[in-house]
Amino acid sequence: MNTLHASPLPIFSIDDHILTGDNITFRLSPNTSGRFQSGSPDTIVIHFTAGSSLSSSVNVLTNADSGVSAHFAVGRNGDIVQMLPTNKIAWHAGESYYEGRSGLNQYSIGIELDNAGQLKARGDGTFESWFGEIFGENEVLAAQHINQQSMGYWHKYTDVQIVRTLSLCKALCSHYNISTIVGHEEIAPSRKVDPGPAFPLQRLKAAVLQSDSETWATESSDSNSQREAHDQIQRDLDSAVKRVANVSANSLNVRRGPDVSFPTIENGLHKGEVLKILEKRGEWAKVSYTKVGWVNTKYINEITEKSPFKS
Repeated sequence: MNTLHASPLPIFSIDDHILTGDNITFRLSPNTSGRFQSGSPDTIVIHFTAGSSLSSSVNVLTNADSGVSAHFAVGRNGDIVQMLPTNKIAWHAGESYYEGRSGLNQYSIGIELDNAGQLKARGDGTFESWFGEIFGENEVLAAQHINQQSMGYWHKYTDVQIVRTLSLCKALCSHYNISTIVGHEEIAPSRKVDPGPAFPLQRLKAAVLQSDSETWATESSDSNSQREAHDQIQRDLDSAVKRVANVSANSLNVRRGPDVSFPTIENGLHKGEVLKILEKRGEWAKVSYTKVGWVNTKYINEITEKSPFKS
């Protein structure tokens, strides 16, 4: 999917700490630590629910016995449920740390996206969630999570869900002094993987936080690389056999072109990570993982395996 920049952005605003706009409802959660202190919120944390539906997740997030809450939940059809006023602390981040601060609940707005999360391949071309729902290939993205060492399968988000999340973040940043947007996976990397590779987190950050980025069409080079990886994975679905490789070096730079003169892509690779080989030029290989870039073939071991999407 690469049509998000063409989708009209809905208009939201914050009135007395309550979101206003179309298809928004309010259901109060009792799970709060009271009001933010002065200067907060200054951060937005994006999550997936790993639940079966918007309503089931809202039920949990508003249950006094659950011990969890969030400010917003965004459904797959774009419906938004607000569960706490945005001047109150929610219980969504848990044990967390980011840029010198711990306990991100006290600084952040939590947004939960209705999404089944990471899925398990069933061996017949379908995928299963932890709660037993079955998904087809067109609903799944194969990608390696930055916090994991192997390829995984992830429930895709819907276009309208992403667009309305973008507008929600814009409204929050316009109303509060918010300068940081992170995924739960970034503030609790040892235990969390949400919102996962299927969510365009870097594109959203750029569109919301960069003053010269007014639309989805304006993206960073890394965002383009992630989108190219997504498109390549979709093309792989048509092929029963693919070329893959393991990283043999302890650490490996990924570059934007087939030569050491090209700049590196941030967050290189580590030993054992799995790559898809897209093409070769001499001693360089263009590879796909959560991004697309070039690596020296001296530091990878190529193998051939059957695509997990084919029986």
